[in-house]
Amino acid sequence: MEKQTDMSMHDYSIHKTLLLLCILTLCITGNLNAGELHIGTSSAIISPKLPVALYGQFELRIAQTAETPLTANVVALESTDEGRQIDIAIMVSCDLIGIPYELITEVREAVHQRLPSLDVNKIILNATHTHTSLVLSNNVDNWGYVIPREGVTQVDSCRAYVVRQITDAIAGAWQNRRPGSVTWGLSDAVVGYNRRVVYSDGTAKMYGKTNDPSFRNMESYEDHDINSLFFWDDEKKLIAIIINVACPAQEVEGRNTVNADYWHPVREKLKQRFGSDLCVLGWIGAAGDQSPRPMYRKAAEERMIQLRHLNRLEEIARRIVRAVEETYEAVKGDQHEDVPLIHKVETIGLPVQKITGEECAEARAISQEASRQMAADPKAADQVFSKMKWYGDVVSRFEKQEAGLNGTHEMELHVLRIGDVAVCANEFELFTDYGIRIKARSKAIQTFVVQLAGPDTYYLPTERAVQGGSYSAIVESNLVGPEGGQILVDKTVELINGLWSENDK
Repeated sequence: MEKQTDMSMHDYSIHKTLLLLCILTLCITGNLNAGELHIGTSSAIISPKLPVALYGQFELRIAQTAETPLTANVVALESTDEGRQIDIAIMVSCDLIGIPYELITEVREAVHQRLPSLDVNKIILNATHTHTSLVLSNNVDNWGYVIPREGVTQVDSCRAYVVRQITDAIAGAWQNRRPGSVTWGLSDAVVGYNRRVVYSDGTAKMYGKTNDPSFRNMESYEDHDINSLFFWDDEKKLIAIIINVACPAQEVEGRNTVNADYWHPVREKLKQRFGSDLCVLGWIGAAGDQSPRPMYRKAAEERMIQLRHLNRLEEIARRIVRAVEETYEAVKGDQHEDVPLIHKVETIGLPVQKITGEECAEARAISQEASRQMAADPKAADQVFSKMKWYGDVVSRFEKQEAGLNGTHEMELHVLRIGDVAVCANEFELFTDYGIRIKARSKAIQTFVVQLAGPDTYYLPTERAVQGGSYSAIVESNLVGPEGGQILVDKTVELINGLWSENDK
Protein backbone atom coordinates (compact mmCIF):
# COMPACT_ATOMS: atom_id res chain seq x y z
CA MET A 1 0.00 0.00 0.00
CA GLU A 2 2.83 2.37 0.86
CA LYS A 3 4.45 1.70 -2.54
CA GLN A 4 1.18 2.41 -4.33
CA THR A 5 0.80 5.65 -2.38
CA ASP A 6 4.31 6.78 -3.32
CA MET A 7 3.59 6.06 -6.99
CA SER A 8 0.33 8.05 -6.78
CA MET A 9 2.08 11.04 -5.25
CA HIS A 10 4.76 10.83 -7.94
CA ASP A 11 2.11 10.75 -10.68
CA TYR A 12 0.35 13.68 -9.02
CA SER A 13 3.56 15.74 -9.04
CA ILE A 14 4.12 15.02 -12.74
CA HIS A 15 0.55 15.93 -13.60
CA LYS A 16 0.77 19.12 -11.56
CA THR A 17 3.99 20.14 -13.31
CA LEU A 18 2.51 19.42 -16.73
CA LEU A 19 -0.61 21.38 -15.83
CA LEU A 20 1.45 24.39 -14.76
CA LEU A 21 3.46 24.21 -17.99
CA CYS A 22 0.24 24.07 -20.01
CA ILE A 23 -1.18 27.08 -18.18
CA LEU A 24 2.06 29.00 -18.73
CA THR A 25 2.04 28.08 -22.42
CA LEU A 26 -1.56 29.20 -22.80
CA CYS A 27 -0.80 32.52 -21.12
CA ILE A 28 2.18 33.12 -23.38
CA THR A 29 0.24 32.07 -26.50
CA GLY A 30 -2.68 34.28 -25.58
CA ASN A 31 -0.39 37.32 -25.36
CA LEU A 32 1.88 36.78 -28.34
CA ASN A 33 0.72 40.06 -29.85
CA ALA A 34 0.74 42.05 -26.60
CA GLY A 35 3.33 44.76 -26.34
CA GLU A 36 4.04 48.11 -24.76
CA LEU A 37 1.58 50.63 -26.13
CA HIS A 38 2.85 53.97 -27.43
CA ILE A 39 0.32 56.72 -28.09
CA GLY A 40 0.54 60.01 -29.96
CA THR A 41 -2.20 62.57 -30.53
CA SER A 42 -2.68 65.68 -32.59
CA SER A 43 -5.42 67.96 -33.94
CA ALA A 44 -5.52 70.34 -36.89
CA ILE A 45 -7.88 72.92 -38.30
CA ILE A 46 -8.93 71.93 -41.84
CA SER A 47 -11.17 74.93 -42.61
CA PRO A 48 -9.70 76.68 -45.68
CA LYS A 49 -10.08 80.30 -46.67
CA LEU A 50 -13.70 81.38 -47.19
CA PRO A 51 -15.86 81.42 -49.26
CA VAL A 52 -16.01 77.68 -50.00
CA ALA A 53 -18.41 75.29 -51.70
CA LEU A 54 -20.28 72.95 -49.36
CA TYR A 55 -21.04 69.29 -50.02
CA GLY A 56 -24.18 67.46 -48.94
CA GLN A 57 -27.21 68.74 -50.84
CA PHE A 58 -28.22 68.45 -54.47
CA GLU A 59 -27.99 72.20 -54.98
CA LEU A 60 -24.74 74.16 -54.80
CA ARG A 61 -24.17 76.10 -51.56
CA ILE A 62 -21.42 78.65 -51.03
CA ALA A 63 -20.44 79.32 -47.42
CA GLN A 64 -19.42 82.89 -46.68
CA THR A 65 -19.09 82.28 -42.95
CA ALA A 66 -18.03 79.54 -40.52
CA GLU A 67 -20.04 78.83 -37.37
CA THR A 68 -17.45 76.35 -36.07
CA PRO A 69 -14.02 75.22 -37.21
CA LEU A 70 -13.59 71.96 -39.10
CA THR A 71 -10.94 69.73 -37.58
CA ALA A 72 -8.96 66.56 -38.17
CA ASN A 73 -8.13 64.65 -34.99
CA VAL A 74 -5.43 61.98 -34.87
CA VAL A 75 -4.53 59.11 -32.56
CA ALA A 76 -1.38 57.22 -33.54
CA LEU A 77 -0.78 53.83 -31.89
CA GLU A 78 2.31 51.65 -31.88
CA SER A 79 2.89 48.38 -30.05
CA THR A 80 6.50 47.41 -29.28
CA ASP A 81 8.35 44.51 -27.66
CA GLU A 82 11.80 45.43 -26.32
CA GLY A 83 12.01 48.24 -28.86
CA ARG A 84 10.82 46.13 -31.79
CA GLN A 85 7.68 47.35 -33.52
CA ILE A 86 4.83 44.83 -33.49
CA ASP A 87 2.10 46.81 -35.24
CA ILE A 88 0.69 50.30 -35.73
CA ALA A 89 -2.59 52.10 -36.39
CA ILE A 90 -3.07 55.76 -37.27
CA MET A 91 -6.66 56.89 -36.96
CA VAL A 92 -7.78 60.25 -38.34
CA SER A 93 -11.32 61.55 -37.84
CA CYS A 94 -12.25 64.41 -40.17
CA ASP A 95 -15.14 66.88 -40.12
CA LEU A 96 -16.07 66.02 -43.70
CA ILE A 97 -19.06 64.43 -45.40
CA GLY A 98 -16.86 61.69 -46.87
CA ILE A 99 -13.28 60.79 -47.75
CA PRO A 100 -12.72 61.21 -51.49
CA TYR A 101 -10.21 59.01 -53.24
CA GLU A 102 -7.93 61.97 -53.97
CA LEU A 103 -7.75 62.90 -50.29
CA ILE A 104 -6.69 59.52 -48.88
CA THR A 105 -4.26 58.99 -51.77
CA GLU A 106 -2.61 62.38 -51.44
CA VAL A 107 -2.43 62.19 -47.65
CA ARG A 108 -0.70 58.81 -47.78
CA GLU A 109 1.72 60.05 -50.44
CA ALA A 110 2.55 63.17 -48.40
CA VAL A 111 3.01 61.18 -45.18
CA HIS A 112 5.29 58.75 -47.00
CA GLN A 113 7.45 61.65 -48.13
CA ARG A 114 7.63 62.90 -44.55
CA LEU A 115 7.95 59.51 -42.80
CA PRO A 116 9.32 56.99 -45.34
CA SER A 117 9.48 54.07 -42.90
CA LEU A 118 5.83 54.37 -41.87
CA ASP A 119 3.34 51.89 -43.35
CA VAL A 120 0.89 54.44 -44.77
CA ASN A 121 -1.64 51.73 -45.63
CA LYS A 122 -2.36 51.65 -41.90
CA ILE A 123 -3.65 55.21 -41.95
CA ILE A 124 -7.45 55.24 -41.57
CA LEU A 125 -9.29 58.42 -42.52
CA ASN A 126 -12.96 58.54 -41.56
CA ALA A 127 -15.57 61.25 -42.01
CA THR A 128 -18.12 62.41 -39.45
CA HIS A 129 -20.53 63.07 -42.34
CA THR A 130 -21.29 66.69 -41.61
CA HIS A 131 -23.24 68.13 -44.55
CA THR A 132 -21.86 71.62 -43.89
CA SER A 133 -18.31 70.83 -44.90
CA LEU A 134 -16.09 71.06 -47.98
CA VAL A 135 -16.24 69.88 -51.55
CA LEU A 136 -12.84 68.21 -51.95
CA SER A 137 -13.22 66.38 -55.24
CA ASN A 138 -13.85 67.66 -58.75
CA ASN A 139 -15.73 64.42 -59.35
CA VAL A 140 -18.04 64.31 -56.36
CA ASP A 141 -19.05 60.67 -56.76
CA ASN A 142 -22.42 60.69 -58.52
CA TRP A 143 -23.22 64.28 -57.62
CA GLY A 144 -21.99 67.37 -59.42
CA TYR A 145 -21.72 71.09 -58.78
CA VAL A 146 -20.98 74.00 -61.08
CA ILE A 147 -18.62 75.91 -58.80
CA PRO A 148 -17.84 79.52 -59.78
CA ARG A 149 -14.29 80.08 -61.01
CA GLU A 150 -13.95 83.35 -59.14
CA GLY A 151 -14.80 84.49 -55.63
CA VAL A 152 -14.64 80.96 -54.17
CA THR A 153 -11.68 78.91 -52.96
CA GLN A 154 -11.34 76.25 -55.65
CA VAL A 155 -11.66 72.55 -54.93
CA ASP A 156 -8.02 71.72 -55.67
CA SER A 157 -6.85 74.51 -53.36
CA CYS A 158 -9.20 73.35 -50.60
CA ARG A 159 -7.98 69.79 -50.87
CA ALA A 160 -4.31 70.80 -50.98
CA TYR A 161 -4.79 72.76 -47.75
CA VAL A 162 -6.62 69.89 -46.05
CA VAL A 163 -3.93 67.42 -47.16
CA ARG A 164 -1.19 69.62 -45.68
CA GLN A 165 -3.03 70.03 -42.40
CA ILE A 166 -3.81 66.34 -42.02
CA THR A 167 -0.26 65.36 -42.99
CA ASP A 168 1.17 67.72 -40.38
CA ALA A 169 -1.22 66.31 -37.77
CA ILE A 170 -0.30 62.70 -38.56
CA ALA A 171 3.42 63.49 -38.47
CA GLY A 172 2.98 65.34 -35.19
CA ALA A 173 1.03 62.51 -33.58
CA TRP A 174 3.54 59.92 -34.74
CA GLN A 175 6.55 61.92 -33.58
CA ASN A 176 5.12 62.73 -30.14
CA ARG A 177 4.05 59.17 -29.29
CA ARG A 178 5.14 57.90 -25.90
CA PRO A 179 4.26 54.99 -23.62
CA GLY A 180 0.71 55.10 -22.37
CA SER A 181 -2.35 53.12 -21.50
CA VAL A 182 -5.83 52.44 -22.84
CA THR A 183 -9.20 51.22 -21.73
CA TRP A 184 -12.64 50.89 -23.27
CA GLY A 185 -16.24 51.00 -22.22
CA LEU A 186 -19.88 51.05 -23.27
CA SER A 187 -22.86 53.21 -22.42
CA ASP A 188 -25.90 54.39 -24.36
CA ALA A 189 -27.66 57.54 -25.49
CA VAL A 190 -30.49 58.26 -27.90
CA VAL A 191 -28.77 60.14 -30.72
CA GLY A 192 -29.72 58.37 -33.94
CA TYR A 193 -33.28 57.66 -35.10
CA ASN A 194 -34.23 55.41 -37.98
CA ARG A 195 -35.35 57.79 -40.71
CA ARG A 196 -37.04 55.36 -43.12
CA VAL A 197 -40.81 55.27 -42.71
CA VAL A 198 -42.81 52.22 -43.88
CA TYR A 199 -46.41 52.51 -45.09
CA SER A 200 -49.32 50.07 -45.43
CA ASP A 201 -48.55 49.31 -49.09
CA GLY A 202 -45.03 48.13 -48.20
CA THR A 203 -43.25 51.19 -49.59
CA ALA A 204 -40.76 53.17 -47.55
CA LYS A 205 -39.60 56.77 -47.62
CA MET A 206 -36.68 58.55 -46.05
CA TYR A 207 -38.03 61.25 -43.72
CA GLY A 208 -41.57 60.20 -44.58
CA LYS A 209 -44.52 61.44 -42.52
CA THR A 210 -45.33 59.34 -39.47
CA ASN A 211 -48.63 61.10 -38.74
CA ASP A 212 -50.11 59.65 -41.94
CA PRO A 213 -52.92 57.05 -41.42
CA SER A 214 -51.01 54.64 -43.68
CA PHE A 215 -47.90 54.77 -41.45
CA ARG A 216 -47.08 51.35 -40.08
CA ASN A 217 -43.58 51.32 -38.60
CA MET A 218 -40.01 52.52 -38.82
CA GLU A 219 -38.16 50.25 -41.18
CA SER A 220 -35.45 48.93 -38.91
CA TYR A 221 -33.44 49.00 -35.70
CA GLU A 222 -31.76 51.92 -33.94
CA ASP A 223 -28.35 51.43 -32.32
CA HIS A 224 -28.00 53.58 -29.20
CA ASP A 225 -24.59 52.23 -28.13
CA ILE A 226 -21.98 54.84 -27.22
CA ASN A 227 -18.67 52.99 -27.45
CA SER A 228 -15.62 54.79 -26.05
CA LEU A 229 -11.85 54.29 -26.06
CA PHE A 230 -9.79 56.25 -23.52
CA PHE A 231 -6.05 56.89 -23.83
CA TRP A 232 -3.63 58.12 -21.14
CA ASP A 233 0.04 59.15 -21.36
CA ASP A 234 2.78 57.80 -19.10
CA GLU A 235 1.94 60.42 -16.48
CA LYS A 236 -1.65 59.12 -16.28
CA LYS A 237 -3.08 62.17 -18.01
CA LEU A 238 -6.08 61.53 -20.25
CA ILE A 239 -4.96 62.61 -23.72
CA ALA A 240 -7.57 61.21 -26.12
CA ILE A 241 -11.08 59.80 -26.33
CA ILE A 242 -12.52 58.01 -29.34
CA ILE A 243 -16.33 57.98 -29.42
CA ASN A 244 -18.36 55.67 -31.65
CA VAL A 245 -21.93 56.89 -32.33
CA ALA A 246 -24.28 55.24 -34.84
CA CYS A 247 -25.59 58.53 -36.19
CA PRO A 248 -24.27 60.85 -38.91
CA ALA A 249 -23.45 64.44 -37.94
CA GLN A 250 -26.18 66.14 -39.93
CA GLU A 251 -28.41 68.04 -37.56
CA VAL A 252 -27.68 71.37 -39.33
CA GLU A 253 -27.19 69.84 -42.76
CA GLY A 254 -29.12 72.45 -44.76
CA ARG A 255 -27.27 75.56 -43.62
CA ASN A 256 -25.13 77.69 -45.96
CA THR A 257 -22.28 77.98 -43.51
CA VAL A 258 -19.33 75.84 -42.41
CA ASN A 259 -20.21 73.76 -39.35
CA ALA A 260 -18.80 70.58 -37.78
CA ASP A 261 -22.31 69.75 -36.50
CA TYR A 262 -22.76 68.01 -33.15
CA TRP A 263 -19.12 66.95 -32.81
CA HIS A 264 -18.04 70.52 -32.12
CA PRO A 265 -20.04 70.94 -28.87
CA VAL A 266 -19.14 67.37 -27.88
CA ARG A 267 -15.43 68.21 -28.13
CA GLU A 268 -15.83 71.53 -26.35
CA LYS A 269 -17.70 70.00 -23.41
CA LEU A 270 -15.20 67.17 -22.99
CA LYS A 271 -12.30 69.61 -23.14
CA GLN A 272 -13.93 71.64 -20.39
CA ARG A 273 -13.96 68.50 -18.24
CA PHE A 274 -10.62 66.90 -19.13
CA GLY A 275 -8.41 69.71 -20.45
CA SER A 276 -8.13 71.93 -23.52
CA ASP A 277 -5.50 69.72 -25.17
CA LEU A 278 -7.71 66.60 -25.10
CA CYS A 279 -7.97 64.98 -28.54
CA VAL A 280 -11.50 63.77 -29.38
CA LEU A 281 -12.14 61.52 -32.38
CA GLY A 282 -15.64 60.96 -33.69
CA TRP A 283 -16.39 57.60 -35.31
CA ILE A 284 -19.77 57.22 -37.01
CA GLY A 285 -21.11 53.70 -36.61
CA ALA A 286 -23.23 51.86 -39.16
CA ALA A 287 -25.89 54.53 -39.71
CA GLY A 288 -26.88 54.78 -43.36
CA ASP A 289 -30.55 54.74 -42.36
CA GLN A 290 -30.19 56.92 -39.25
CA SER A 291 -30.51 60.64 -38.48
CA PRO A 292 -30.23 62.80 -35.36
CA ARG A 293 -33.72 64.15 -36.05
CA PRO A 294 -36.66 62.38 -34.32
CA MET A 295 -39.39 61.04 -36.59
CA TYR A 296 -42.23 61.19 -34.04
CA ARG A 297 -42.84 62.63 -30.52
CA LYS A 298 -41.16 65.74 -31.94
CA ALA A 299 -43.13 68.22 -29.83
CA ALA A 300 -42.23 66.42 -26.60
CA GLU A 301 -38.54 66.36 -27.52
CA GLU A 302 -38.56 70.03 -28.47
CA ARG A 303 -40.27 70.99 -25.21
CA MET A 304 -37.62 69.24 -23.14
CA ILE A 305 -34.82 70.91 -25.09
CA GLN A 306 -36.39 74.32 -24.49
CA LEU A 307 -36.87 73.62 -20.78
CA ARG A 308 -33.18 72.77 -20.58
CA HIS A 309 -32.40 76.07 -22.37
CA LEU A 310 -30.48 74.28 -25.09
CA ASN A 311 -30.57 74.05 -28.88
CA ARG A 312 -30.63 70.75 -30.80
CA LEU A 313 -26.85 70.54 -31.19
CA GLU A 314 -26.32 71.21 -27.49
CA GLU A 315 -28.92 68.57 -26.58
CA ILE A 316 -27.23 65.94 -28.73
CA ALA A 317 -23.87 66.84 -27.19
CA ARG A 318 -25.36 66.64 -23.68
CA ARG A 319 -26.51 63.07 -24.31
CA ILE A 320 -23.21 61.91 -25.79
CA VAL A 321 -21.04 63.60 -23.17
CA ARG A 322 -23.14 62.22 -20.33
CA ALA A 323 -22.72 58.68 -21.72
CA VAL A 324 -18.95 59.14 -22.17
CA GLU A 325 -18.49 60.56 -18.66
CA GLU A 326 -20.50 57.72 -17.12
CA THR A 327 -18.33 55.24 -18.99
CA TYR A 328 -15.15 57.02 -17.92
CA GLU A 329 -16.10 56.87 -14.25
CA ALA A 330 -16.71 53.13 -14.52
CA VAL A 331 -13.57 52.15 -16.47
CA LYS A 332 -10.89 54.68 -15.47
CA GLY A 333 -9.38 52.22 -12.99
CA ASP A 334 -8.99 49.52 -15.66
CA GLN A 335 -6.08 50.95 -17.66
CA HIS A 336 -3.89 48.64 -19.79
CA GLU A 337 -0.31 49.41 -20.80
CA ASP A 338 0.55 46.13 -22.51
CA VAL A 339 -2.18 45.08 -24.92
CA PRO A 340 -2.46 43.25 -28.23
CA LEU A 341 -2.46 45.73 -31.12
CA ILE A 342 -3.13 44.03 -34.44
CA HIS A 343 -4.11 45.92 -37.59
CA LYS A 344 -5.21 44.01 -40.68
CA VAL A 345 -5.81 45.75 -44.01
CA GLU A 346 -7.39 43.76 -46.81
CA THR A 347 -8.87 44.67 -50.18
CA ILE A 348 -12.10 42.79 -50.78
CA GLY A 349 -14.28 42.55 -53.88
CA LEU A 350 -18.01 43.18 -53.53
CA PRO A 351 -20.55 42.52 -56.31
CA VAL A 352 -21.85 45.71 -57.87
CA GLN A 353 -25.62 46.25 -57.65
CA LYS A 354 -27.31 45.17 -60.89
CA ILE A 355 -29.29 47.79 -62.82
CA THR A 356 -32.32 46.69 -64.81
CA GLY A 357 -33.15 47.93 -68.28
CA GLU A 358 -36.22 49.70 -66.89
CA GLU A 359 -34.15 51.49 -64.27
CA CYS A 360 -31.67 52.58 -66.92
CA ALA A 361 -34.40 53.85 -69.24
CA GLU A 362 -35.99 55.89 -66.48
CA ALA A 363 -32.64 57.36 -65.43
CA ARG A 364 -31.74 58.15 -69.05
CA ALA A 365 -35.00 60.05 -69.57
CA ILE A 366 -34.53 62.16 -66.43
CA SER A 367 -30.88 62.88 -67.23
CA GLN A 368 -31.70 63.91 -70.80
CA GLU A 369 -34.51 66.19 -69.64
CA ALA A 370 -32.11 67.87 -67.18
CA SER A 371 -29.62 68.33 -70.02
CA ARG A 372 -32.31 69.98 -72.17
CA GLN A 373 -33.20 72.32 -69.32
CA MET A 374 -29.58 73.38 -68.99
CA ALA A 375 -29.29 74.03 -72.72
CA ALA A 376 -32.49 76.09 -72.74
CA ASP A 377 -31.63 78.07 -69.60
CA PRO A 378 -27.93 78.12 -68.59
CA LYS A 379 -28.92 79.98 -65.41
CA ALA A 380 -30.70 76.81 -64.28
CA ALA A 381 -27.43 74.88 -64.19
CA ASP A 382 -27.15 75.03 -60.41
CA GLN A 383 -30.55 73.39 -60.04
CA VAL A 384 -30.34 70.69 -62.71
CA PHE A 385 -26.67 69.78 -63.17
CA SER A 386 -26.61 67.54 -60.11
CA LYS A 387 -29.77 65.77 -61.31
CA MET A 388 -28.26 65.23 -64.77
CA LYS A 389 -25.11 63.72 -63.24
CA TRP A 390 -27.01 61.73 -60.58
CA TYR A 391 -29.12 59.88 -63.12
CA GLY A 392 -26.47 59.93 -65.84
CA ASP A 393 -24.23 57.88 -63.55
CA VAL A 394 -26.85 55.09 -63.55
CA VAL A 395 -26.82 55.05 -67.36
CA SER A 396 -23.01 54.82 -67.40
CA ARG A 397 -23.04 51.99 -64.88
CA PHE A 398 -25.66 50.10 -66.91
CA GLU A 399 -23.57 50.43 -70.07
CA LYS A 400 -20.50 49.10 -68.23
CA GLN A 401 -22.61 46.29 -66.83
CA GLU A 402 -23.80 45.29 -70.30
CA ALA A 403 -20.21 45.35 -71.54
CA GLY A 404 -19.13 43.10 -68.67
CA LEU A 405 -16.95 45.81 -67.11
CA ASN A 406 -18.84 46.54 -63.91
CA GLY A 407 -18.91 43.32 -61.91
CA THR A 408 -16.90 43.96 -58.74
CA HIS A 409 -16.19 46.91 -56.48
CA GLU A 410 -12.84 46.79 -54.68
CA MET A 411 -12.94 48.08 -51.12
CA GLU A 412 -10.23 48.57 -48.49
CA LEU A 413 -11.30 46.95 -45.23
CA HIS A 414 -9.54 47.71 -41.93
CA VAL A 415 -9.87 45.48 -38.87
CA LEU A 416 -8.04 46.17 -35.61
CA ARG A 417 -7.68 44.55 -32.26
CA ILE A 418 -6.87 46.89 -29.37
CA GLY A 419 -6.81 44.87 -26.17
CA ASP A 420 -10.22 43.25 -25.78
CA VAL A 421 -11.96 45.38 -28.42
CA ALA A 422 -12.25 45.16 -32.18
CA VAL A 423 -12.50 48.03 -34.64
CA CYS A 424 -13.65 47.56 -38.23
CA ALA A 425 -13.81 50.32 -40.84
CA ASN A 426 -15.50 50.42 -44.24
CA GLU A 427 -16.22 53.14 -46.79
CA PHE A 428 -20.02 52.98 -47.09
CA GLU A 429 -23.02 54.63 -45.48
CA LEU A 430 -23.77 51.24 -44.02
CA PHE A 431 -27.32 50.53 -42.89
CA THR A 432 -27.50 49.85 -39.16
CA ASP A 433 -28.61 46.21 -39.44
CA TYR A 434 -25.22 45.34 -40.93
CA GLY A 435 -23.44 46.87 -37.95
CA ILE A 436 -25.61 44.84 -35.57
CA ARG A 437 -24.79 41.65 -37.49
CA ILE A 438 -21.07 42.36 -37.12
CA LYS A 439 -21.30 43.19 -33.41
CA ALA A 440 -23.43 40.13 -32.64
CA ARG A 441 -20.99 37.69 -34.27
CA SER A 442 -17.74 39.32 -33.12
CA LYS A 443 -15.55 37.49 -30.59
CA ALA A 444 -14.43 40.80 -29.12
CA ILE A 445 -15.83 41.95 -25.80
CA GLN A 446 -16.72 45.22 -27.51
CA THR A 447 -16.83 46.02 -31.23
CA PHE A 448 -16.57 49.45 -32.86
CA VAL A 449 -18.02 49.66 -36.38
CA VAL A 450 -16.80 52.69 -38.36
CA GLN A 451 -18.39 53.78 -41.64
CA LEU A 452 -17.27 56.36 -44.23
CA ALA A 453 -13.63 55.36 -43.83
CA GLY A 454 -12.68 55.32 -47.50
CA PRO A 455 -13.27 56.81 -50.93
CA ASP A 456 -17.02 56.37 -51.24
CA THR A 457 -20.27 57.88 -50.01
CA TYR A 458 -22.73 55.37 -51.45
CA TYR A 459 -25.39 53.89 -49.19
CA LEU A 460 -25.34 50.14 -48.61
CA PRO A 461 -28.97 49.14 -47.89
CA THR A 462 -30.52 45.95 -46.57
CA GLU A 463 -32.86 43.59 -48.44
CA ARG A 464 -35.82 45.07 -46.59
CA ALA A 465 -34.82 48.62 -47.57
CA VAL A 466 -34.44 47.74 -51.26
CA GLN A 467 -37.94 46.26 -51.23
CA GLY A 468 -39.27 49.48 -49.73
CA GLY A 469 -37.44 51.67 -52.23
CA SER A 470 -36.94 55.45 -51.98
CA TYR A 471 -33.76 57.51 -51.69
CA SER A 472 -30.87 55.65 -50.02
CA ALA A 473 -32.20 52.26 -51.22
CA ILE A 474 -32.41 52.75 -54.99
CA VAL A 475 -29.79 52.16 -57.68
CA GLU A 476 -28.99 55.87 -57.87
CA SER A 477 -27.96 55.70 -54.21
CA ASN A 478 -26.32 52.26 -54.23
CA LEU A 479 -23.17 50.98 -55.86
CA VAL A 480 -23.31 47.75 -53.84
CA GLY A 481 -26.51 46.03 -52.76
CA PRO A 482 -27.61 43.61 -50.03
CA GLU A 483 -25.67 40.68 -51.48
CA GLY A 484 -22.47 42.65 -51.17
CA GLY A 485 -23.52 43.91 -47.76
CA GLN A 486 -23.68 40.38 -46.37
CA ILE A 487 -20.33 39.53 -47.95
CA LEU A 488 -18.88 42.59 -46.22
CA VAL A 489 -20.35 41.44 -42.90
CA ASP A 490 -19.06 37.88 -43.28
CA LYS A 491 -15.55 38.98 -44.27
CA THR A 492 -15.38 41.54 -41.47
CA VAL A 493 -16.45 38.98 -38.87
CA GLU A 494 -13.95 36.46 -40.26
CA LEU A 495 -11.09 38.95 -39.92
CA ILE A 496 -12.17 40.08 -36.45
CA ASN A 497 -12.51 36.58 -35.09
CA GLY A 498 -9.17 35.62 -36.60
CA LEU A 499 -7.56 38.11 -34.20
CA TRP A 500 -8.66 36.00 -31.22
CA SER A 501 -7.27 32.55 -30.52
CA GLU A 502 -9.19 29.81 -28.76
CA ASN A 503 -7.18 30.60 -25.62
CA ASP A 504 -8.12 34.29 -25.44
CA LYS A 505 -10.58 35.19 -22.74
